[in-house]
Amino acid sequence: MTEQTTGAAAAPQSAPTTTELWVERTGTRSYTGRSSRGAEVLIAPESVQGAFTPGELMKIALAACSGLSADFPLSRRLGDNFDATIRVSGAADRENETYPHLQEVFELDLSELDEATRERLLTAVERAIDKVCTVGRTLKAGTKVDLSFDIDA
Repeated sequence: MTEQTTGAAAAPQSAPTTTELWVERTGTRSYTGRSSRGAEVLIAPESVQGAFTPGELMKIALAACSGLSADFPLSRRLGDNFDATIRVSGAADRENETYPHLQEVFELDLSELDEATRERLLTAVERAIDKVCTVGRTLKAGTKVDLSFDIDA
């Protein structure tokens, strides 16, 4: 059976591209994280200056995800040039090798808003973060991680 269409031909739909991510070993206990979009980040133990630890990257990903998720409601109310800093912290439980509690502090200047407007905005920001921050949602829900090996033998 053949498909018939009328009118203008539909534009071909390309499959969404997925950014490839990987790390490469660059030295003793040192890696460079890379993306197919050309981004790089240095990853190493805390003792190495200029590099992030994996745990620090996870925390930064959480803070960045919260910021990106909140950007639309904040810019709609405050304008495109608002300042924001999201600080994230949380000590590792070295016995269990987990981060049992992460704290985020969203620093904003809302002094120009009255209290009711400020409360409505913060409620909208929390809802946006809870709804679309994939990193935060994943950390809260937990996730399954599959590990496999591609070995040259």
